[in-house]
Amino acid sequence: MRTSIATVCLSGQLAEKLHACAEAGFDGVEIMDADLVAAPESPEEIRALCARLGLRIDMFQPFRDAEGVPESDFAEVLRRAEAKFEVMERLGTDLMLLCSNVATATIGDDETLVRQLGEFADRAAARGIRIAYEALAWGRFVQDYRHAWNLVRRADRPNLGVCLDSFHILSLGLDPSGIEQIDAEKIFFLQLADAPDLDLDVLSWSRHHRLFPGEGSFELPAFLSYVLRAGYSGPLSLEVFNDTFRQTDARETADHALRSLRWLADQTAAANGWSEDRLQAPQVPRGVDFVEVAGEDLTELDQLLDQLGFVFGGRHRSKPVRLWSRGSARVILNEQARESQPRLASVGMLVDDTEAAMHRALGIGADEVFRRTFAGEQRLRGVASPDGTQVFWSDRPPSASWIQEFAGGETEHAGAAAGGAVDHINLGYSWERFDAAVLFHTSVLGLESESTAELPGPRGLVRSTVMRTPDGAVQLALNLAPPSAPALARHVAIRVDDVTDVARLARDRGLSLLRIPQNYYDDLGARFDIDPAELAELRELGLLYDRDEHGAFVHFYTPTFGGVFFEMVERRGGYVGFGAASTPVRLNAQQ
Repeated sequence: MRTSIATVCLSGQLAEKLHACAEAGFDGVEIMDADLVAAPESPEEIRALCARLGLRIDMFQPFRDAEGVPESDFAEVLRRAEAKFEVMERLGTDLMLLCSNVATATIGDDETLVRQLGEFADRAAARGIRIAYEALAWGRFVQDYRHAWNLVRRADRPNLGVCLDSFHILSLGLDPSGIEQIDAEKIFFLQLADAPDLDLDVLSWSRHHRLFPGEGSFELPAFLSYVLRAGYSGPLSLEVFNDTFRQTDARETADHALRSLRWLADQTAAANGWSEDRLQAPQVPRGVDFVEVAGEDLTELDQLLDQLGFVFGGRHRSKPVRLWSRGSARVILNEQARESQPRLASVGMLVDDTEAAMHRALGIGADEVFRRTFAGEQRLRGVASPDGTQVFWSDRPPSASWIQEFAGGETEHAGAAAGGAVDHINLGYSWERFDAAVLFHTSVLGLESESTAELPGPRGLVRSTVMRTPDGAVQLALNLAPPSAPALARHVAIRVDDVTDVARLARDRGLSLLRIPQNYYDDLGARFDIDPAELAELRELGLLYDRDEHGAFVHFYTPTFGGVFFEMVERRGGYVGFGAASTPVRLNAQQ
């Protein structure tokens, strides 16, 4: 697989973008005309820089508004083209993207379009330049890739082919299977982008909301399958217009982009039974092994976990680390961290094969993390997610794992007797890392995106995407706060058999639960036909409640410590949600 990326995908000036692409590992780039025009470097200097960085300039793009114009205007088109052909010669690239006319076209007659495309290609051929014609989804007369291919076929010039762009094809709902009818040598270039399912005009959708593969709703593995089965052998290139990516660190975005291409190539190969570009199959987690909270002084969290009925599992024999457990829910408190405020630092996952999980993660492009390990201690293998949160894997049973490295606590049986399991984990992300996080959890962990909701908070809507394993053994809610709002605290939800008893125990041990306004309980009584005694108990203890046709959900929240808090939950019957109706109340109470 040869990889490429359009410079429009990244923030910064052109030279900065090129360095980011090379450092991420891309083979080539599409140079955006606007990036070159604004660059202080000459085309010759950009050419030399790409050579030093090992980047091929795969295409110069775009040339606009060429065909479908009166003959009196076409002369001006050719004059503009000659000037850009000269720039391409100075850059050292031989492929130009020609977009279907969206602005100046007044003639929709195919005969005119064919003739003008042919003449345009002839001018390019005189300089050894090839033209990749692309049907824009909002083109004045040419919007369908099949129409563009028909025009190219009829123009019949060796240096004239098509550029296929997944957004322009899939956004219009066109059938991509027709790609296999295009002559392989005439597919000059391929551009890939994903996108969310939005009800927008196609131009706004394209210019502001494209995503990298694996982050949107397009069936890109199927699309790419058609292109590769047609015989295309050029680079897989990304062209993603997105307001977020053009404001974030160029290197981070380039890393993110390349991970998306590796994921897409693997998914496409798997769907077709191909061996090339395959990665190790994802190790879908069987459960949560542990969660780790790091901070300089976590004494308050020791007290909190004790109040919640966790059992102290001891101190690590070589590190300032403590273990607390409640059933299969294990919380590690790590005071090796430099940060003074507690934060959710890592999550451990139980899998069948740790090495296979690592092999896939590294193949996708995740960065391995190092944990100092002494003789006789289990070596934890893991990687960093886009925001730095670490994910570790273990394929050992708990009785033979890292737990044996803790001593001085109560017995494992005592911890199990308390009863509990990690129900779900909520991870708050900043606006510039949210999409990368979705891709990471899909591509590296093998989780599936189940649902997305927007929930009102005191600073605006909070977007929440639930990622889970097919059996629900691992459930993560990825939360995105409004850009102007502070980062959302992260929390771990522990499932217990009787959350009412846990709340009473916590209160008796001195824990003040998150204060819920009385208006909430008045509204709860109006929404549900709840027994007055049960409603009074919910009100007394500060418990929250939700119900659907399958069952009920009762839960409470602890205060927030730094960037972390806990939630204790009880699922009654077949309830599978997360109490979303209570989230606005929780967010306001926390503020």
